[in-house]
Amino acid sequence: MKVGFIGLGKLGRDAAEVLNEQHDVTGYDPNVNVPGLSGTLQEACTDKDIVLIAVQTPHDPAYDGKEPTSHLPPKDFDYSFIRTAVQDVDNLVDENTLIVVISTMLPGTVRREIAPLIKNGRFIYNPYLIAQGTVKWDMRNPEMIMIGTEEGEASDDADLLYDLYDPILDKICRYEIGTWEEIEALKVFYNTFISTKLALVNMIQDVAENVGHMNVDVVTNALKNSTQRIMGPSYMKAGFGDGGGCHPRDNIALRVLNDRYGMGYDLFDAIMKAREEQAANMARYCLKYNMPVVILGKAFKPGIDQTAGSPSMLVGWYIEKLGSQKVYYDKIPDGGAYTILIHDKGMIPETWDNPGSCIIDPYRELEPVKNHTVKHYGNSNR
Repeated sequence: MKVGFIGLGKLGRDAAEVLNEQHDVTGYDPNVNVPGLSGTLQEACTDKDIVLIAVQTPHDPAYDGKEPTSHLPPKDFDYSFIRTAVQDVDNLVDENTLIVVISTMLPGTVRREIAPLIKNGRFIYNPYLIAQGTVKWDMRNPEMIMIGTEEGEASDDADLLYDLYDPILDKICRYEIGTWEEIEALKVFYNTFISTKLALVNMIQDVAENVGHMNVDVVTNALKNSTQRIMGPSYMKAGFGDGGGCHPRDNIALRVLNDRYGMGYDLFDAIMKAREEQAANMARYCLKYNMPVVILGKAFKPGIDQTAGSPSMLVGWYIEKLGSQKVYYDKIPDGGAYTILIHDKGMIPETWDNPGSCIIDPYRELEPVKNHTVKHYGNSNR
């Protein structure tokens, strides 16, 4: 396969060299010359099946993490380099060439700033999960290969990426296909999961230093071997926040450690604020339909009758606080139209008898219902 690779910097060069082992790759970087690989921009773009663009999307140097950044205002990446590179490449290709952007971007950037620039070639978003020092190994052994298309569907262009990557892989790899926004989010939240894990285990380290008689490794080793709930797929289905007599209560109580030992940060407080604001966001979504609200599932989780720490009741609290709407629990009143929020799927009626109602499914599973509107909360494609 004839491949162009734009951007031969700290990550791009190694990635291009791996691809060159199985394909005919011509690279281009105005600041880097790689013998046997580099050519002009025109040579890297002309008559190519694919042109990959791995140009930086840098942050302001003040935000690189060597010095404190939490006091600074939020700031997006700089997309000027990638915009210029995409325009330059598009000017040199036609519809026979697939332009593939690798650079990291925040969700919404491709559709807003990158895709409109492409007039001649075809386009896919394909960010990499590679790290400095292990790029070549990461290219041959990726955890997944992410492919972003306009509508999130398989296509001939997506198949072309299978043909590009399959020959370089040391093992069978899963391909994840989604919309541009889904793949943008997958890339950045993958990294955020890592940052969050590190923040949590380092917080346990700080607690160990302050409380005494405690080795952080004893705790973290036990946690990393806890595969039923922590190190596994559990709790990876978005919907309501956590609930019950332990989870919210323990986080609320653990806030005292920051005050007691002066650790300087309060991750427990941030977790609880996130839980509350997520419930408020769901409440606002229910309120926009301007109908009384029914929440199916008052208990903190399906199949029980305990309401301690109930996340659905927290949503109900915000509904009444923010919108002064009446909230009913567990049973849909006879007659009239309602906004019906599903918490316990076991309470879904066999037949829906409230025409004009809006059913909000935060699990994104309910099929269309006659004379009712079904909304899959968390899926803006539907």
